Amino acid sequence: EMRQLMAKLGFKTVQEMIGQSDRLSMRAVIDHWKAQGLDYSRILSKPVADDPKQIYHNETQHHGIDKALDHELIAQAQPALVSGEKVAIAIKLHNYNRTFGTMLSGEVAMKYGINGLPDDTISIKATGTAGQSFGAWLMKGITIELEGEGNDYVGKGISGGKLIIYPPADAAIGKASDNIIAGNTLLFGAIAGEAYLSGVVGERFCVRNSGVQAVVEGVGNHGCEYMTGGIVTILGDTGRNFAAGMSGGMAYVLDRNGDFASRCNMEMVELESISKDGVDADLSDLTRADETRLKGIIENHQRYTHSERAKEILDHWDEYLPQFIKVMPVDYKRALQKMKKA
Repeated sequence: EMRQLMAKLGFKTVQEMIGQSDRLSMRAVIDHWKAQGLDYSRILSKPVADDPKQIYHNETQHHGIDKALDHELIAQAQPALVSGEKVAIAIKLHNYNRTFGTMLSGEVAMKYGINGLPDDTISIKATGTAGQSFGAWLMKGITIELEGEGNDYVGKGISGGKLIIYPPADAAIGKASDNIIAGNTLLFGAIAGEAYLSGVVGERFCVRNSGVQAVVEGVGNHGCEYMTGGIVTILGDTGRNFAAGMSGGMAYVLDRNGDFASRCNMEMVELESISKDGVDADLSDLTRADETRLKGIIENHQRYTHSERAKEILDHWDEYLPQFIKVMPVDYKRALQKMKKA
């Protein structure tokens, strides 16, 4: 039946049919009452190719993967990939090196599965300016420390790895906490791991984060949008519409000016103050132990990035603690309390 239909159209093979859009029946669509008054001639016209072969796929695309810097990472990480030995790699980055660390993560996943390697098995010290999607889908066991700056989509889909970004020691900028360290949509869809960024980032930070612990010193609009898990700590200002659609996880925000509530989307979250903990703080209870948990997170940030903002906060802890606000999704908190009671 198919061959008969093809024969009616004047074709012997499917290959001959490719690109022959002029043989399609269009009258029923053109005559439809919804299309009255509309001119589809340019959309429905068949382009004329210089060579008949050019109307179907006949060339292989070149994506440049053979030139990816990850090939060098994979070569140097062989002891870890083969037998789990610790390795340390130093490397220079440029803004055309995109998805740095992702192919390496694929190699780890193929050998060791979703559990990856023990933390810091593969330690990478990079310098320079990263291209887009730096550390995307980074696997557990890989730590990338970047002395330089990130781009958009840093840590997209990160899966257990650790990312650390801070300005170069000889940078001509002023305070890191007043300057951009990476771009927009960082840690989009992240599921596990840690990220410490000494500086300010753009919009949509940690959208759909479901498990990453992240620290940054300022964010643009729509921070923590649609977040479902993880812990985000912001040691500075936020843009508007923070926590829109946030159904899980939590955020600690330094509210220095006392106006954070006006920039937070309150449809699904509630704001809590943070009080001093007792000596028996239980970090496994996400509804409590906020002082101990927050201080530990900021100590990590200071240790990894040498952040001046983190040091200032830690040196004057009793002064800064009352300025922090905990952002907690209402239903998430209720579920945690119900689980604890059960």
